[in-house]
Amino acid sequence: MKIGQYTLQNPVILAPMAGITDRPFRKICRELGAGLAVGEMLSSNPEVWDTEKSRLRMDHTGETGIRSVQIAGCDPELMAQAAQLNVENGADIIDINMGCPAKKVNKKLAGSALLQDPKLVEQILCKVVNSVSVPVTLKIRTGWSPDNRNGVQIAQIAEQAGIQALAVHGRTRACMFKGEAEFKTIRDIKQNVSIPVIANGDICTADRALKVLNFTGADAIMVGRGAQGNPWIFREINELLQTGQVTTKPSTAEIRDMMLNHVQAIHEFYGDEKGYRTARKHVIWYLKTLADESDFRREFTAIDSAEGQLDSLSSFFDNLIN
Repeated sequence: MKIGQYTLQNPVILAPMAGITDRPFRKICRELGAGLAVGEMLSSNPEVWDTEKSRLRMDHTGETGIRSVQIAGCDPELMAQAAQLNVENGADIIDINMGCPAKKVNKKLAGSALLQDPKLVEQILCKVVNSVSVPVTLKIRTGWSPDNRNGVQIAQIAEQAGIQALAVHGRTRACMFKGEAEFKTIRDIKQNVSIPVIANGDICTADRALKVLNFTGADAIMVGRGAQGNPWIFREINELLQTGQVTTKPSTAEIRDMMLNHVQAIHEFYGDEKGYRTARKHVIWYLKTLADESDFRREFTAIDSAEGQLDSLSSFFDNLIN
């Protein structure tokens, strides 16, 4: 699959997730087979660009592979400026968020709220595409509500505006993350545009990824929540696509090493205090891949130091393996 001048090594992509797809997590997912790892959503509001949160989200120091940065907002001019800033900072691809269902984003008429206004969608896409020399991609939902699934219309607008690839989450904004994703709309979109289409939503296993690819005819799969605590999903999907079966599952020792390395990388990236707070959610997700360890989960969330987290994890796995 190609996005502009860039060719992905495989059709399995890490979805942008605010507060999750930071630099340490992107690195892990790429190492385990993600053909592209999209960074966290960045606001187009220049007033927040100098905050610590934004600076960390813009940090791609030492990253290998294609750098895709997602921006969000509703003002075409500000979106263009945000795109230009991130290209200056090393972005290879600019991704536009029109899929986020969060209330704090939608109340600013950004994210998936924009799907209600196709004219504004067109203005934003054209402005951003014409403001940068790198490929611009778009992430949307199937529509605003189950009664207004206008994904095909938005996709056609995107293609005409020069968008190079389109990711579609199989829910409407009104659905949030409730219920099951539906993929008929994604299939309809794929049949009505010629740009690459990426299917997203409830991709939590390799089998599911293959079924969605076959049903939609999409060019690639995008994994979001299915990668939380399970970055091995990228390896498994690639193996299934290439060989027809999944033979490589992470051992307990591999899970231990991954958790310790990931937690340490989080501490180094954010600093000890913010690091141990950020690491908690990732550890809880990892532990779900093991047997029920609810007592340890409660114990771990109470630890208030980076060193304490690493010591606790080491002891936990020593007891588990030995």
